[in-house]
Formats: sequence, C-alpha cells, structure tokens
Amino acid sequence: MATNDLFFTQTGLDRGNVERITAEALKGSDDGELFLEYRLTESFVFDDGRMKSASFDTTQGFGLRAVAGEAIGFAHSSDLSEDAMRRAAGAVQAVKSGYSGTLASGPSRTNVKLYSDKNPIDGTPFAAKTKLLADIDAYARARDSRVRQVSCSLFGEWQAVEIIRPDGMTVRDVRPLVRLNVSVVAGEGDRQESGSHGMGGRTAYDVYMDPASWKGAVDEALRQALVNLQSVPAPAGVMPVVLGSGWPGILLHEAIGHGLEGDFNRKKTSAFAGLLGQRVAAAGVTVVDDGTIDSRRGSLSVDDEGTPTSRTVLIEDGILKGHLQDRQNARLMGMKATGNGRRQSHAYSILPRMTNTFMMAGPHDPQEILAGVKNGIYAVNFGGGQVDITSGKFVFSCTEAYRIEDGKVGAPVKGATLIGNGPDSLTRVQKVGNDLKLDTGIGTCGKNGQGVPVGVGQPTLLIEGLTVGGTAA
Repeated sequence: MATNDLFFTQTGLDRGNVERITAEALKGSDDGELFLEYRLTESFVFDDGRMKSASFDTTQGFGLRAVAGEAIGFAHSSDLSEDAMRRAAGAVQAVKSGYSGTLASGPSRTNVKLYSDKNPIDGTPFAAKTKLLADIDAYARARDSRVRQVSCSLFGEWQAVEIIRPDGMTVRDVRPLVRLNVSVVAGEGDRQESGSHGMGGRTAYDVYMDPASWKGAVDEALRQALVNLQSVPAPAGVMPVVLGSGWPGILLHEAIGHGLEGDFNRKKTSAFAGLLGQRVAAAGVTVVDDGTIDSRRGSLSVDDEGTPTSRTVLIEDGILKGHLQDRQNARLMGMKATGNGRRQSHAYSILPRMTNTFMMAGPHDPQEILAGVKNGIYAVNFGGGQVDITSGKFVFSCTEAYRIEDGKVGAPVKGATLIGNGPDSLTRVQKVGNDLKLDTGIGTCGKNGQGVPVGVGQPTLLIEGLTVGGTAA
C-alpha cells in the first residue's frame, strides 16, 4: 500500500494543507520535519509446550520537530488530523521564540531500496506462524533427552513512514522487520544450563520458515546449553582475552560505538571528544558503521530525517576519522550528516544512532591467534553489559566462554565477566583475525529511552590485559 493512501486517502488529510501547516510551523527554524508513521507489529511466544501469547498491534501518528540552534521543539500525536497538527505546531513554535534561523538544505535524494516493501505480517498465514513455533519445540525436545524446556518467539513488523520538510520535500520509506528466537534449557541431575540463538532482518518470514534455517537455530541453542552443562567456574584476574567473531561485536558497539555518536562528541561528554585525527586504537583496527547493507537488521534506505544512510569510517588503521551524525549535530559541528538520525517511533525525537557497526577483518588466522595465547579466556558469546559513555568503562557478561591453556581451547567456563575501558581496550588489540562476521540479526540498541534495531560484527580479536571477573576459588 502506498504511503499516500495510508496518510492521506484513508485519513482524509489534505496534502496541501499538511504541507502548509508544516512550513508555517517551522518558519524561522534551522531544520525540522513532519514525520508520519504507520506501523503493524505482531509477536508470538511459545513456551513450555504451548502458545503462551500472541499479539497484534496497529499504531499510527506524527511527530513534528523544529530545530533552532541547539534547541529542539517537538510534539507528537496518534491523531492524524489537521487539528492535532495545528496544536502541535503551536507547541513547537515556542522553541524558536525570538529566534530567526535559515532553513538548512534538505538531504540528497536517493532511489536506493535496501529491502522489499512486502508486508511480512500479511504475507504469511497465522496458522503457518504458530505451526513453526510448535515444530521448533518438538524438534528441540526430540534432539536430546537432556532438554528440559524450550522457549521460542517470532516477531514481525511493517513500518511505513513519510517525512515532509518545510521546503516541501517529501521522503518515503517502507520497512519490514522480522526476528526468530530460540532458547533451550538442558539439564543433568540437579544442574540446568541454557543456550539461545536468534536471527532476523529486513525481510519476509520466508527464510525463517525453511526447516534448514530454523533447525540450525535450534541446534545452535542446544549446543550452547550442552556446552554450559560442562562449564567450570571462570578464573579471575588480568589476562589476554580472545573475542570470537560476529555477535561479540556487541562489546565494540556498546563500549566504543556510542562514544562516536555526534551528540556526545559535540557536548564533549564522550571519551573520544576532541580526538578526531588522532590515534585512538592499535594499528590495524578499522571500525565502520554501514547502514547500506541489503536486508540487514540495522540497515535503512533513508534515516528518520530522510537522509540516505552511508558507510561511515569511524576509525581507520587506529586513527579516529569520523562521527555518526544526524543533521542537527552535524551542522553544529561543521560536519556532514551521515544518515544516522534515528527515532524509535513518531513519538520520539531524533538522535544520532548506530546502524550496522563492525570492525573490519585483519590478516591473522583465528587458530594462529588462539595458538599464541598461553593462559587466557576465549569469549564466544555475550549477554548483557553496562557502559559509561563519558569514561568508556564497561562490564560485560559472557554466556559462552572457554579457558585457553598453552594455545589450546580448554574447558568451558561459567560466570565470566569482562571489565575494562573501551578506548583503552582499543589500544590493547594485538591481533585482528581474517574472519569478519556480522551477527545473525538480533541487536536492539537503547539510548535515552529509545530502542532501535541495529547490527554488530567483528573478526576474532586478541586483546591483551583485560580484567576477567570470575567465580573460581
């Protein structure tokens, strides 16, 4: 369905009137837009042998934003009517009282489409989705007698947006998003351990309905659970840590990526503030944010200001090269917008956010990296973590990790946490593997109360001298 039908034909809104309201509300502003959104979401949760919940939701609304210098006036409503828009206009105009700016030029146009506009929710029958989860449960339980509990979930979304600028420019995008998650609890005697695996992207459900796909997810979740059943208490101390490829890039995302977002650097609250052009990482470390990868969870054809996304080099061979910018922070810093202006929905204002953030591959074979470690930890999967953007300090828990002894991967360990400082850890990277891998499409990033889908990734890395918190006596 075309966005014109969703936002004008079905609602009775007159496009000319809406454009006039927007132009008048933002007159004298430096920037701003009317953001129209229509979103369908559904989710299914299958747990303990039965369908635990199924939900469907339709949301729509608008957000009107006026940018005046460093200030932002923002109003939103779920009522798509001209009266609501006029009331919102009165609210946002207060931010530019006595202010007279010059409207910034609009973003460049693009015809790039990184994903299909097919609606995954309407494209797959309800019965097929519930059967998928029941099949996952049955398959997991049949795989191993030690399986005690299976939980799986399916999520789908279809979002249509239209961005109207005060100069009359209009940008449209239609965004599908799906995700499948599997969690398995396995036990022996009184001991139980869990494993999980998820996958997703900006596609329809088709790929996840394929048994080769969902059975692989179950097998991986079960493998992790069985590995953890054999785990021993993790050691503690300062030691070399080898990070696996793919999802461990979440540490890079949290401990480093947020510190390279434009607002934190403009306000000088980031540990990287003022270091552009300087060495911030070991030689060989190159980090990029790329929102242009087809069908990836973190990708967008255009961001929520209408700017085409891009491949932004943040760190190149250890040198800080750039920041992630929305239009406001880019203008105030004298830089170019990078297509990283994002919002959770029409009810939130714009923030500079990551898309798909990852470290590029290096020259080393992963087995060579492991063979060079006498005594350390090999961290393959991560759970939750905490990061202080200003200092760069982080704490991350490992959900799958192993001892490394005399260059060989040893027993799995339980209870390992990695403690360090993001900028400092970048300087401690000793070897970068040649096995760059992106995550399987499960990331959600939180910032200022807003969550948006993102991607992460990295090759195998050796970092010297990280603090490992463990439980071994």
